[in-house]
Amino acid sequence: MAFGKPSLKGRALRLLAGREYSRSELERRLRQHEEQPGELAAALDELTAKGFISEARVVHSVVQRRATRLGAARIRQELQAKGIAPEAVADAVQALQGSELARAHDVWRRKFDAPPQDAQQRGKQMRFLMARGFGGETVRKVLAGKGGEDDEGGRYADDTGD
Repeated sequence: MAFGKPSLKGRALRLLAGREYSRSELERRLRQHEEQPGELAAALDELTAKGFISEARVVHSVVQRRATRLGAARIRQELQAKGIAPEAVADAVQALQGSELARAHDVWRRKFDAPPQDAQQRGKQMRFLMARGFGGETVRKVLAGKGGEDDEGGRYADDTGD
C-alpha cells in the first residue's frame, strides 16, 4: 500500500511533535509545500483553533530553554525572529529583568569563576557576557563581583535599596 505525500497539516503536526513552533515559523518551513494559494493558511488556522499552535507556549518554551544561558536581549531577538507579537516579546523580556543579574552571574561563574586579572581578561569576560545578551550595566556588576550570592534578606549584595 503506497502512501501519498503528507498534507500540510500532517507536516505541521510532525514539526510540532518535536518542539513548539510559532505560526510564522511554520509558514516559513511549509510554504514550499503549499500547492493551492491559501491552503497553508487554512491548515494553520485549523491547528491554531485546535490549540496545536500557541504563541504563549512558544514564548514559555524559549524562555525555559534559553534563560539559563542567555540575557534578555538575546531572548528578545530570538522571539522576534520567531515572529512572536511585540507585546508578548515585551512581556517575556520584562519578566526576565528581575533575574537578569543572577542569571548573568551564573553564566559568568560557569565559564570563568575568577575575576579578571587584567584589562585583556576583563574585555574577554565582558564580550562573553554581552554576546549572550546581557546588558552593559549587568555585565559591569557581575565583573565587579556583585550579583551572585543572596544575603539573609533575599536580596543581592549590591541591591541594598538605599
